[in-house]
Amino acid sequence: MKAEECIFFQLAKASQAGTRFWLKRLSLLGLTAVQGVVIRFLHENDRQTSSELGRKTDLDSATLTGVIDRLEGAGFVQRRQNPDDRRSIRIHLTEKGREAGEKVAELMEEANRAFLKDFNVSEEVALRSLLSKVRESG
Repeated sequence: MKAEECIFFQLAKASQAGTRFWLKRLSLLGLTAVQGVVIRFLHENDRQTSSELGRKTDLDSATLTGVIDRLEGAGFVQRRQNPDDRRSIRIHLTEKGREAGEKVAELMEEANRAFLKDFNVSEEVALRSLLSKVRESG
């Protein structure tokens, strides 16, 4: 097998292409690709605990902590004590974060359409299914 035929090479290059595409859209908001996704998950369901957010975003605790630190420093989120469990915190979008969440949601819709424009409906469904299967097997 040639190196460029290796599935791991192919997956890495596909991930890089998707990340570059997504970053171009987010650059106007001053967000990284991961920060944009975290804000999008919070926009869907604000005030999640950090462990809930970590499960949904599939980020480990150390990575998520760094992302939240930077988002908090930029004024997008606030950490607040969880009234249901004093050992945990909830992540709250600020007004700036809610505005960014709206924009990220719009950008995500547009970026998905643009990124997948050369795929027909059945190819898009197949791609999403296969990617989900790859994520589950890893």
